[in-house]
Amino acid sequence: MKTLAITAAIALAATSAWAQSAAESSGVNSLAGIPPKTQDFVTEAASSDMFEIESSKLALERGDEAVKSFAQQMITDHQKTSDELKQMVQGGAVEATIPTAMTSAHQEMLDDLKGLQGAEFTEEYMSAQEDAHEDAVDLFKRYGEEGDNAELKAWAAKTAPALEHHLKMVEDMNDG
Repeated sequence: MKTLAITAAIALAATSAWAQSAAESSGVNSLAGIPPKTQDFVTEAASSDMFEIESSKLALERGDEAVKSFAQQMITDHQKTSDELKQMVQGGAVEATIPTAMTSAHQEMLDDLKGLQGAEFTEEYMSAQEDAHEDAVDLFKRYGEEGDNAELKAWAAKTAPALEHHLKMVEDMNDG
């Protein structure tokens, strides 16, 4: 049954722009190894950066020293990638629109974090960081390998190793 649903979603993804976005946001494209469309990539990358920055600002207030150090690096690195993405779009190299708000999935994760303190916050923040970076690595690798905008494709491929490093950092912290 799951295979049938994935097959149907892939077929829909191939036939309409709306379904492509739905397939990207639902994870069907990732499962099928299909690269995101340029607008989908820009939307997801920008939303991920917004989540990383906002959740890490909370971590600066609520985390222990190790979490605060990690959070500061996330803020610095994701502000940089956010600025680079905006420059490509605003400069005309990438035909897309930068979203002004996070996706509902990222906003829900941030809202959950806002209600937590202490050890509960730290555990949820680090778990959310791992999930967000797994998704980002997948997104950037797929676009970096097969994206349809050459400049954005090169940027995604160049940025993916830094995201992989973030993922390794958070995995090490979560395992430690």
